[in-house]
Amino acid sequence: MDALLVAIAAATSWIHALATKRHELDPHLSFAELDQTLVVTGSAVALLLFLRRRFPVPVFVLSLVYMAVAERYDAPTVLVALSTVAEGSLRRGVVGALLYLGVAMSCQYWALPERVSHHSVVGPEHLWRVPPPAMAAFAAVAVGRLLAIRAGLTRSMADLHEAQEHRRELHAQAVLGRERAQLAREMHDVVSHQVSLIAVRAGALQVGADNADTEEAARTIRKLSVTTLDELRHMVTLLRASGGRNSEITPQPTAEQLAELVAGSGLDARLVGEVPADASAAVQRTVYRIVQEALTNVRKHAPGASAVVEIHRSGPGLEVSVVNTAPTRPGLQLPSSRHGLIGLRERAENLDGALTSGPAPDGGYRVHVALPDYRK
Repeated sequence: MDALLVAIAAATSWIHALATKRHELDPHLSFAELDQTLVVTGSAVALLLFLRRRFPVPVFVLSLVYMAVAERYDAPTVLVALSTVAEGSLRRGVVGALLYLGVAMSCQYWALPERVSHHSVVGPEHLWRVPPPAMAAFAAVAVGRLLAIRAGLTRSMADLHEAQEHRRELHAQAVLGRERAQLAREMHDVVSHQVSLIAVRAGALQVGADNADTEEAARTIRKLSVTTLDELRHMVTLLRASGGRNSEITPQPTAEQLAELVAGSGLDARLVGEVPADASAAVQRTVYRIVQEALTNVRKHAPGASAVVEIHRSGPGLEVSVVNTAPTRPGLQLPSSRHGLIGLRERAENLDGALTSGPAPDGGYRVHVALPDYRK
């Protein structure tokens, strides 16, 4: 739009130079015969329109000077500049319009055919020259104010849209908070109660055990139950939080606990490799949860099987695989919805990684996760 206005203003100055030279438009008039002063000054002032939004008042003043020199009250440059001044402030627009009218009427006065002197009285036959500048000034100020109103409405619509988005977000957070609170109550009332009973019964069994194996099994059950209760307590605390993005379960497992997890899994399992020391907390947590879920699935679905947890670093990438052998005895029919693997896949995708799982050639099962950057 600015380029179009500049082109129109420059073209108008050329046309005015033609009319000034011959008092009529002549298509055969060469550039050498033009009033080159008007052409150059008109083109220069037209180029100033590119700066009118940054310096509206100086551009308007310079266009007034050009209008006085060229004796053209209808110069597009000054009208566009006046419109920009009015767009920024109505008061400045009115002052600019008065200045414009003053210069324009001076130009009209000196452009009278008779070139009357300053002490002569202009007759009624010349009053028709007054309305055109006034109409041009009114139109320029009106266009400027309309543009200002449009810009204000656009900003108001943007603010309204932002407020509506914020309102929808608050409503979604409120709904999420209610759902999380309900889930926290159910977890506390049902899961926590059942796990507490398991811990109590395991403690009683440990005290009354008549052999070392039973006592060790009861001790392990009780230790796992207490650990589960502790993690469940943190999760209930998280669910009862506001649901903000920064909510996080604490404390979080790290790669340093991985060896302890494998050793305490109750399986014939071994760990090969290690997570790099400079791995991010998210990667350490993801690797821990992947190994934890995979070993849990081995205990549930492959009794008597052995497992190998292998961690391999390849440049910035990290690969984790958990492979178990075929089960040696039938597994217990425990309820399963495969939500564990779904959750692990989501954890990997959150780090731009990928998870694959499926049967191994020897009848076992393999879970493999590839993460592109362990520092991310």
